[in-house]
Amino acid sequence: MVSQSVSSGSVQGAAGGDAPRVLGDRNAGLGGRLETTLGASRTAGSWLGPDGRTVVAVTDAKAAAEVTRAGAKPKQVRYSMKQLDSAARTLRAAPRVAGTAWMVDPTSNKVVVLGDSTVSTDRWSRMKGVAARAGGEVRMERTTGAFTLRTSGAAPIFASGSRCSAGFNVTDGQNGYILTAGHCGPNGTNWFTDSTGRTSIGTTVQSSFPGNDFSLVRYDNRALDQSGVVDVGGGRTVRITGVADPVVGQEVFRSGSTSGLRSGKVTGLNATVNYPEGTVSGLIRTTVCAEPGDSGGPLLARGVALGVTSGGSGDCDQGGVTFFQPVTKALTALGVTIPGTKSGGATANGAPVGSPAAPGNTGTEDRSLFVDGVVNRFRDLGPGALIIGAGLVGLLSTLTIRPGRRRRYPDHYSTGW
Repeated sequence: MVSQSVSSGSVQGAAGGDAPRVLGDRNAGLGGRLETTLGASRTAGSWLGPDGRTVVAVTDAKAAAEVTRAGAKPKQVRYSMKQLDSAARTLRAAPRVAGTAWMVDPTSNKVVVLGDSTVSTDRWSRMKGVAARAGGEVRMERTTGAFTLRTSGAAPIFASGSRCSAGFNVTDGQNGYILTAGHCGPNGTNWFTDSTGRTSIGTTVQSSFPGNDFSLVRYDNRALDQSGVVDVGGGRTVRITGVADPVVGQEVFRSGSTSGLRSGKVTGLNATVNYPEGTVSGLIRTTVCAEPGDSGGPLLARGVALGVTSGGSGDCDQGGVTFFQPVTKALTALGVTIPGTKSGGATANGAPVGSPAAPGNTGTEDRSLFVDGVVNRFRDLGPGALIIGAGLVGLLSTLTIRPGRRRRYPDHYSTGW
């Protein structure tokens, strides 16, 4: 969702140059390893069960036995990932219908096709025809609201007529940048700390949308560019220690200037969304709500960066679906890293965030105090409008967490709370 502003979760960063490292716990990476070992003809995805145990969908008893021996839980299903991917390719090859989206749901062993409220009865009927040709592995669902790019974010950044959220601070080893959504603006877009254009932030120097949904804003004002921690309120900070690809069933957190800090679960990977402005593929689907102005904001779990907000449907009163551009793909494509994360090779089957991934050094260090000063100076930006580079994912949004969830928040957001 494009809320063009620097999301309250702009994470800044450190030395760069190396490829991002995918970090996670042992159990988290088990599903991906088993899928790779057994192959797409014998597996159909993996996810985290309610007990936190890895579940792997398999198509035969021998594969199930191998999964059990490896320490995961097998679930025997009808369709393999090879068949599900074939069905998804059939959908992609059909004429584009704005307001639709699809992704593989490993938990139901189906390719789920969503149609929002803007899809007419005739167009939905045509989509059903395409789904029928794809096979019985496709399930059709209507959803409320409309899939939109939520232009309007967390720590906001302003361009002419638009506002977005900053996702993470990144570096190429020489310059500092903001990683945000690609639909926030094309190359050459100038960004400011307020809608009047008084203080320059920087300029978009790389942008990929549609197809992907990520962009780089190069800092002109280096005073906004050096933090490396995320302020979560109450004098607490969370340091971003790694990047990862999530897994289905994982609990995650998103921050944005409009709706603050929100949590939910990952429900699908490699999703394709047909926005009115264009089609984007390879997205993370979640139950986290978001609203206009939250676009570009960060998706995290336990101190590890997972994605930046792309778009979705619904709102934070009624709930909805939100999609995210994976950080791993964006960092690799752009040749940048998040400061403070260790170097190493990112993999498509990267583990979700676990304890080892997020030592989460927290505290009230000087940078946090500086961040508070920046916020005070830019109060005129409004609720959630936190200055770029301050790393303020939860400063305002922490207030939206109910007391019960507040107690759980440290466990899921950072092991170093």
